[in-house]
Amino acid sequence: MKRLVFFTILLLSASMLQAQDLATLEGKINEKNTNSSLIAATIVLEELNKGATTDLNGSFKIVDIPAGSYTLKVSSVGFETISQKIEFKAGENKTLNFSLEEETTLIEELVISGTRKAEKLTETPATIEVIGFEQIDELPALNPGELLARQKGVDFFRAGVVGTGINVRGFNSNFNAKNLQVTDGRFSSLIATGLPLGPLNTVIKEDIEQVELVLGPNAALFGPNAHNGLMNTITKDPRKYEGTTIAFNAGNQKMFSSRLRHAEKVNEKFAYKVTAEYSRGEEFEYIDSVYLSPTNPVEELDLNRDFEFFRGEASMIYSPVEDMDITFNYGGSNSTYLAPTNVGRNQIKDWQVHYAQAKFSYKGLFAQVYHTISKTDATYSISDYTKQYYGAIGRGLSEQDARAFALDPAVGALFIDDSKRWNAELQYNRDILGVDVTVGAQWQRDMANSHGTYLLDENEDDFITIDQVGAYAQAEKKFDNGLKLVGALRADNHQVYGFNLLPKAAVVKTFGANSVRLTYGQGIAAPTILNMYGNLFGGLILGNAEGFTLEDGSMIEKQRVEKLQTIELGYKGQPVKNKLFVDANVYYNISRDFLSPVTSIGVANKMGDQNVADVQSAYAAFNGLVFTYINFGEFNTHGADLGINYYFTDEFSTSFNYSYFGYEIDESNLENDFNKDGTVNKLDLLVNAPNHKASLALNYSGKKFFGSIFTRWVEAYDYFSSYQIAAETQDLTYRGVPVVEGARSANAFNYGPLGGFTTFDISAGYRFNETFTASAMVSNVFDTEMREFTAAPPTGRLISLELKINLPSYKK
Repeated sequence: MKRLVFFTILLLSASMLQAQDLATLEGKINEKNTNSSLIAATIVLEELNKGATTDLNGSFKIVDIPAGSYTLKVSSVGFETISQKIEFKAGENKTLNFSLEEETTLIEELVISGTRKAEKLTETPATIEVIGFEQIDELPALNPGELLARQKGVDFFRAGVVGTGINVRGFNSNFNAKNLQVTDGRFSSLIATGLPLGPLNTVIKEDIEQVELVLGPNAALFGPNAHNGLMNTITKDPRKYEGTTIAFNAGNQKMFSSRLRHAEKVNEKFAYKVTAEYSRGEEFEYIDSVYLSPTNPVEELDLNRDFEFFRGEASMIYSPVEDMDITFNYGGSNSTYLAPTNVGRNQIKDWQVHYAQAKFSYKGLFAQVYHTISKTDATYSISDYTKQYYGAIGRGLSEQDARAFALDPAVGALFIDDSKRWNAELQYNRDILGVDVTVGAQWQRDMANSHGTYLLDENEDDFITIDQVGAYAQAEKKFDNGLKLVGALRADNHQVYGFNLLPKAAVVKTFGANSVRLTYGQGIAAPTILNMYGNLFGGLILGNAEGFTLEDGSMIEKQRVEKLQTIELGYKGQPVKNKLFVDANVYYNISRDFLSPVTSIGVANKMGDQNVADVQSAYAAFNGLVFTYINFGEFNTHGADLGINYYFTDEFSTSFNYSYFGYEIDESNLENDFNKDGTVNKLDLLVNAPNHKASLALNYSGKKFFGSIFTRWVEAYDYFSSYQIAAETQDLTYRGVPVVEGARSANAFNYGPLGGFTTFDISAGYRFNETFTASAMVSNVFDTEMREFTAAPPTGRLISLELKINLPSYKK
């Protein structure tokens, strides 16, 4: 017993002596120009891979530093990095304060979407486009999505006044769920269709801090459908961005918008923010054709071109102890507008989206849970509404009764959505023997309900419930010579389409202000609930979650995930320091089991174990004829992106972007014959992307005046999405009808190829003082005839005037 006590005392003494030999570094970091504290700035002793981040007062502390000489690196988003050698003596307590100067180029920007943690844009193992809050603040347009057109590698389209969207690296459609969108860690997509929220979102323009757009797959960390790309929106922290902002927009198309953001740091432990928006206007004048028969077109019926949006959010952050944040967020929106689809336009009417989110973070631990609700009971397909109305008139109903009949839920034009989603995530990050390790797990439960209007549910109590879980791990090692190795692996298990393993590996070599990277990654595009359990037009279109048995006894397999492999080589850097910034990449994609558009499989006897006669409500009319979704083929795509930014001065710059996209398909492999006509051609693989596109901009951002001139060129290209066609005349037949420009093609009018235009935007603004800013923007200055999307009006000239009032926190 005495010997045990002796050794215990000896160990404690040794531990105390060792602690006395360890040094401590503390201090504060502020912004050089304003002298204000910088929150979440990073301080790292590189040789030890040991560091800290600043708190709400800009303070930091690093403890347990062995005696020696180390390289200290101090960095923060949007500021120049300080790097210097620091000598520590045994037991020394050192205090150092730093002032960071705002960075004038893109090279020091920090992003989180490449590896799920903050890192320099030059060091991330992915091609990432960044839109900062300064760019958003100086954009007088109502929709910040306008800025997506200015990013390389992005297929940007406008579908009317308020509808903007993107696609990355080909295979676009009017129902594109292949680009994952995330906001503050939440999936921003509809439950049943997987489509991005788009105009249904709850975030206002003035609350966006940064948008990060990843080109290529990032599924190893973010999960299925981070397939062709990922758009990650990060909103402003109320502790960092205090005060009140009031903004007004007005313009042509009867546009008006009013927005409010208020944020306050009440004390060192509590902060909150609230946002709100009301916007309205009128869509471009455009009436599409609806074909009652191949030779009988009529105009869309009872078209309402008015749009109206209410949206808002509330957030509070509680920090009970140092390094711990507990966050609660809520957001909601109510939207009415016209939305294009692959079978015509939908009248979105009072569609509500709500979410509630709770997050916890403490040092390397992060956890969250959130609930999403999607609800509408008045949205309908304009094409089907028109067809049902004229059919009812033909049967002798009055106009009033015909309109009521056309919106009967049993008829098929009305879409009801009463869906919910639960998500949870747990993530942990720490340094293990000099290797930065991140591990995490995610769970998702989708509960889709259409009250039987477009899914295989039967009533408001019959939810289609699907669970999926995923786990991921990433390891990152930095070396003194500027080399960084990254490896990641994700395992996903889905209740319907099963288990998938997704790896990612990258090597990044940094030399000065430049870096080169080689990345390999896999991604999957997962079938949506609509793909798996759809029930449209009386069962003519059915989902393929169980497979089909055809009348001849042959089998149609249930739909699987589409798989993608990408190899990418990239360069980011400053060939001329603080003047020229270059970001370039080339990539090669290998795709397998492509997710098809809806297609006819012929007459089916069974869907899974069920008789089709028991599933297909209009079996008397269709006799088992089924359209559904399948997997097919294998093909390769390739491309390159080039972005150049040149700073003439700190205020005046120019940017140039160019992108190329191409593909290869084995025409001798009949597995690629999607439409089963015996020939493999462009109508089997619907690329729906231009080969070439480019843009050029001049930008000025001074203390008082700011403005930009932007021009975009998009090569003409053919586009096919279900019944929507935009293509030149050619010796091909699509869905049984010759492809002829300026004529009916399938069940829509073919106006000709998309793209084929050059357009100009111009904006200018003036800051009268710290409170008042006025600005204006004209999109499509010359009112060029631009067809950017099918089932949507050509883009016309848009004028927007903006007045912004910034009121600082009353405490300042």
